[in-house]
Amino acid sequence: MAIRFELLKESNECMARLGKIETPHGTIETPIFMPVGTRATVKAMTPDELKYLGAQIILSNTYHLYLKPGHDLIEKAGGLHKFMNWDRPILTDSGGFQVFSLTDLRKIHEEGVEFRSHIDGSKHFISPEISIDIQNSLGSDIMMCFDECVAYPSEYEYTKESMERTTRWAARCRDHHHKWDTQGLFGIVQGGFFKDLRKESAKSLVDMDFSGYAVGGLSVGEPKDLMCDILEYTTPFLPKDKPRYLMGVGSPDFLFEAVERGIDMADCVLPTRIARNGTAMTSNGKVIIKNAKYADDFNPLDSECDCYTCKNYSRAYIRHLFNVNEILGLRLTTIHNLYFLLKLMENIRQSIREDNFYKYKESFYKKYGYIKE
Repeated sequence: MAIRFELLKESNECMARLGKIETPHGTIETPIFMPVGTRATVKAMTPDELKYLGAQIILSNTYHLYLKPGHDLIEKAGGLHKFMNWDRPILTDSGGFQVFSLTDLRKIHEEGVEFRSHIDGSKHFISPEISIDIQNSLGSDIMMCFDECVAYPSEYEYTKESMERTTRWAARCRDHHHKWDTQGLFGIVQGGFFKDLRKESAKSLVDMDFSGYAVGGLSVGEPKDLMCDILEYTTPFLPKDKPRYLMGVGSPDFLFEAVERGIDMADCVLPTRIARNGTAMTSNGKVIIKNAKYADDFNPLDSECDCYTCKNYSRAYIRHLFNVNEILGLRLTTIHNLYFLLKLMENIRQSIREDNFYKYKESFYKKYGYIKE
């Protein structure tokens, strides 16, 4: 098997845990945040910069790479690692999220999903088998089963129908995958916000014995408390000896809440997206660098951060870059935001190791502004 997980420690306080994932391209310490490189690049970052920031694994998007430049071309280049010059682990999603995000451009059938390209309107069809074929060509370390992520809110009957179809698709993905020695495959638990459906989905997938398990269909617009409740209910149905991945979360509070409920892996475009719009995550909360009050502020973005940006540039300078549309501005905020989250996860791992996860969480929440004193 390409993916091996070792559980190193379980918290004495909650469901949080330390582990490591062995992959063909290196070892990942968990819990971990994965920067998103949708089109075979984490926006504005070079691979060497990502390594400097501490990125252990990145995520790329099957649907977008299938459209451009095409998985056949990437396979001809020697696979995604060689194509983008990244020699650490890569996880590819299945294209299933686009079933959710491209609602107006797709039709769902039992056999698969018919898409109209968001680029030129051309028709494409992705089935579970085709999704696996594309990911096999990309050569990622961890592949995801093709699934449907339902919107919030959704009616019970439709959610049940979707979950059952996702389970059938997972079985087809597993049966079609024949590169278990070089690529792992994760099943994705669905079921919306109905606990009986989550339980049924998790148990069905565990019976298929995947390399790991993701919890999908959360962080899709629901209240935070509801997300936490469903996640806390779901993770105990997943095996302790396999990685657990919560898809699509990247704000500091959601990362804490996920780890607290036994999650090992998370990803999101949030830190890079808000960076390009001039928002920095700092130890004392968000800084919207375009605001006028930073025009003559010669302090770093975060006085407690030792990233390249914070060691070398002031808020005033970065604000100036944004105001004159210089590319360096968004690069500097991207460097900082990614470093901030990767360092946060490193500190969370240390807090689990020392059995003071709740103390660290409370301290962070107070400084960040999640808890009003």
